[in-house]
Amino acid sequence: MTHYIFVAGGVMSSVGKGAATASIAKILQNRGFTVSAVKIDPYINVDAGTMNPIEHGETFVTDDGTECDQDLGNYERFLNISLSTESSITTGRVYQSVIEKERNLEFNGRCVEVVPDIPNEVISRIEKVAKKDKVDFVVIEIGGTVGEYQNLLFLEAARMMKLRYPKRVLFTLVTYLPTIKTIGEMKTKPTQTSSRLLNESGIQADFILGRASVPLDQTRKRKISTFCSIDPKDVISAPDVDSIYEIPINFEKEGLGDRIIKKLKLRNKKRDGSEWEKLVNRIKDPKKKDIKIGIVGKYFESDGFSLTDSYISILEAIKHSSWANNRNPIIEWISSGKIEEDSKELAKLKSYDGIIVPGGFGVRGTEGKIKAIEYCRKNKIPFLGLCLGLQLAVIEFARNVCGIKDATSTEFDPKAKNPLIDLMEEQKEVMHKHKYGATMRLGAWNCKLNKGTISSKAYKTENISERHRHRYEVNNSYKDILTSKGLVIAGVNPEKELVEIIELKDHPFFVATQFHPELKSRPLSPHPLFNEFIKAASK
Repeated sequence: MTHYIFVAGGVMSSVGKGAATASIAKILQNRGFTVSAVKIDPYINVDAGTMNPIEHGETFVTDDGTECDQDLGNYERFLNISLSTESSITTGRVYQSVIEKERNLEFNGRCVEVVPDIPNEVISRIEKVAKKDKVDFVVIEIGGTVGEYQNLLFLEAARMMKLRYPKRVLFTLVTYLPTIKTIGEMKTKPTQTSSRLLNESGIQADFILGRASVPLDQTRKRKISTFCSIDPKDVISAPDVDSIYEIPINFEKEGLGDRIIKKLKLRNKKRDGSEWEKLVNRIKDPKKKDIKIGIVGKYFESDGFSLTDSYISILEAIKHSSWANNRNPIIEWISSGKIEEDSKELAKLKSYDGIIVPGGFGVRGTEGKIKAIEYCRKNKIPFLGLCLGLQLAVIEFARNVCGIKDATSTEFDPKAKNPLIDLMEEQKEVMHKHKYGATMRLGAWNCKLNKGTISSKAYKTENISERHRHRYEVNNSYKDILTSKGLVIAGVNPEKELVEIIELKDHPFFVATQFHPELKSRPLSPHPLFNEFIKAASK
């Protein structure tokens, strides 16, 4: 029988609910249980595909093509599993489904109401994950914070599940305990308020995870216990850590795993977190040599702030491969806009061991990225292009090696005379009808690698499957001129003959992919292409 653990947040957003959810799931997995995870997002959007990365952060993509919240990436990385569309629930999806059922007379003509029909739809989706994945546990993160109007119905669904399965449902509240610098005291009142707001939803927390800059002392734990009606042993300290991969180990030290097992009256199937502990020891090893990686992008700048969540999977993939190669990653952001404004910025690229040009949409900043790619090509700086990074690498090569000076993409110039990058025919129809949501080339697609290439050596196989999220492709009409001038097409989708990977010979490492390899990187299983990139950059 499947057990369910809900994770809600209090005090403020970005308190670490996603990392806490992934860590709880990892603890259970290390004890021999099968685990899946669900993210509930309160926004009306059907999925995250049409949302601005600066506002929402990275859009994560599953094998089956679901565009979802970046927290699913954390779940996959921690659990080393692939999730599916069922693991992403949004207000938009729930209401859309209920309305469709009503129009199809699936409610037998009765009045359809917000309660209980919307919570029941949420419950059915959570149960579908349990049934499909055949797991012992489903850990469910509820987005937003308790007390917000927009997630009340999801808390109601959680309350109703507790009534349905009283011995199989637990609630976890993740809250923030601020420390006021002028008095140096950690305050519990915001946590007390959050707990009370959760109580108003008919839910009593089984655990409270206290996020803070430092570990919670016993005084604070006793206070939370008294005012939040919870055993002091169930107040779990969750201090800031250098790496999120330390969190499961910290939770185990606090006894969270044992408390979960005891409350649910279960027995551990096994208990082995040694592999995870070795990972954390590698991460914290002070003897590692630094490796400096630059990311040339445009989605991390907003009113003077650096919003790194736009590229979180890339950051994690760099870290995974760096740690595996005994390197300490130093990751810095390079504004493509600044390169466009001042070409002198290019000279700074020489100070990096490797450069990554990630994905993106629209023309802004692309000329700066093209200049950066040209600089890496000419100066033999290890380069990895991802999605748009491949398209711009092709454009740069066409302009500066093949002599096609006006080479561009129809994304940037719909009337381009030399569209090296163009829409697929089916995408042209989609764009004409303005149907943008979930219409890109999404999810896992096959790729056949050419023997003798860097990519085939990295993967050690000829046939691979990787995740995509893009609308434009390399125009096959230009393949002959590109390859005649030295561009290597290292991988192709066999079904549609689409270019998936390009490389250059006589270069330490110059590889670009149309897919997003970062989405499949795991801390215990780094991605092969990132591994080769880091190896080249280490030299």
